[in-house]
Amino acid sequence: MTSPHHVPVIENLAAISDRYDVLFCDIWGVLHNGVRENAPAGAALEQFRKRGGRVVLVTNAPVPDVQVARILDKKFVRRASWDAIVSSGDVTRAQLIERGGEGAYHIGPDRDLSLFHDLPVDRAPIERASVAVVTGLIHEEREQAEDYRAVLERLKARRLTLICANPDRVVHVGDHLVPCAGVVADLYEEMAGKVIWAGKPYAPIYEMALNKACELSGAADKSRILMIGDSVRTDLAGANQFGVDALFVSRGVHRDHFGDEGDVSATTTALLADAGARAIGAMPALR
Repeated sequence: MTSPHHVPVIENLAAISDRYDVLFCDIWGVLHNGVRENAPAGAALEQFRKRGGRVVLVTNAPVPDVQVARILDKKFVRRASWDAIVSSGDVTRAQLIERGGEGAYHIGPDRDLSLFHDLPVDRAPIERASVAVVTGLIHEEREQAEDYRAVLERLKARRLTLICANPDRVVHVGDHLVPCAGVVADLYEEMAGKVIWAGKPYAPIYEMALNKACELSGAADKSRILMIGDSVRTDLAGANQFGVDALFVSRGVHRDHFGDEGDVSATTTALLADAGARAIGAMPALR
């Protein structure tokens, strides 16, 4: 990977795609904006697949891969742009099976209940639960992490581990920025509670994605894998730690750092240097 001292701007995916056999690609902020598909991104991934490449979508969505596919359909994301999906919900389900013997206390909206579908783990009240899981804020449009302090105090009193099913802190929904489960998990850690982080930037989701890539192509060399993402803290940091190249999409979650004009390379270089992250290059948007 190139040093964060200089991050070049890459014009399009075709300029670098011959270096890679597999793409790990973030969804929210890259493939769609929370409302509908970013059409040039979908087209770029579709063309990569037509040339023989494989695309594994790697997302911090706190629901199983099957549910993520349904969500993508609703946002008009073309099915031809991806081969497989790995979600933080998939990683969370494995953790719930391992730790949720007496039941799991759930913090999050009802839309995330597919996380528990067909699991041998029931949702349970705090008094009976053996683990807790946060998938998001119940009323994300008007709540902050502090609204959950009282609940977290009850979890801590029982010494329950909290599984964070979405390590993202914020996400854009169209033009609005809303908090994610990561801010609740941050608060629990500040309160000295134990947190298990499912999803990016942690290794288990990348291992799962690598296994998917191997299932698709028989083998996958890390030197021929590229992670495409818009989050320095999750996508890029996770790729760096896992040992695969990373491509930064600047007009995603960090888009407020970039003006309408300006030097994308210089701003990206500074942003990545502050975070200690590395990337082979940057694109304003995947195309």
